Amino acid sequence: MARTTALSDIRNIGIIAHVDAGKTTTTERILYYTGRKHTIIDIHDTKDLKTSTTTDYLEQEQKRGITIQSAAVSCFWRGKKINLIDTPGHVDFTIEVNRSLRVLDGAVVVFDGVAGVEPQSETNWRLADNYGVPRVCYVNKMDRSGASFTRCVDMIKKRLGARSLPVHIPIGSEDNFKGMIDLVEMKALVWESDDKDAEWQKLEVTPDLADKLGIHVPTDRKILADVDKYRTELVDTCLEMDDDAMHKYLEDGHAPSADVLRKCLRKGTVTGAFTPVLCGSSYKNKGVQQVLD
Repeated sequence: MARTTALSDIRNIGIIAHVDAGKTTTTERILYYTGRKHTIIDIHDTKDLKTSTTTDYLEQEQKRGITIQSAAVSCFWRGKKINLIDTPGHVDFTIEVNRSLRVLDGAVVVFDGVAGVEPQSETNWRLADNYGVPRVCYVNKMDRSGASFTRCVDMIKKRLGARSLPVHIPIGSEDNFKGMIDLVEMKALVWESDDKDAEWQKLEVTPDLADKLGIHVPTDRKILADVDKYRTELVDTCLEMDDDAMHKYLEDGHAPSADVLRKCLRKGTVTGAFTPVLCGSSYKNKGVQQVLD
């Protein structure tokens, strides 16, 4: 029997980025975690042409390890049907991104945590502006040497002209990337391994969190030390979307609930008032479910 889904529960979501930022790797993880497929195929496993990722099935895509043609695949997550569209990141195939953007309800813009905003990131961002597509930014590859979340956030502001709003801040970086702090719930999400089926732990955000988790790099410790600053920025920016919640917050000083913040985040994202920024490492299977949420 065919599965029926109300039109209000269907989302057309695009994955857009510069080439090699991790679009297809992220797409593969999304399909795995939504139960659409039961194995994960990585780009570097396809060059012998014996297997392929779900969306990079053309022979040239497998040989070159890049997306050439936009491909769509459907999956379900928390009662919503997601039509996921994996788009090319190479400049020669910009027309594929352009035609895909016309049908999108929203997009996840993937950034390389090391390179930040790259030329095709800017091109695709301007195209999304033209079509008024709401976006969420995902800083990927936080496990790579030289990755910097704060630099990426600054580049998104300066080079794309977006009002970037961190919803996550990373816990560690490079080989010591442990997970992230969810600023909405104010919980630390920590993975104990890189296994695709590894569960994450929710820990309280405490002043000694860096010491508990073995975070020793000064820049990584500074981000964690500034968690209250990032949280305040999130709350203040989100409440601009809800006058009643803002008045209540100013009157009694109590932080709004996570549900209120999520509602405001959604409204701000859809209207383009700001752009949420998340982080993770798709290849190491950390942060993909949070992007889905």
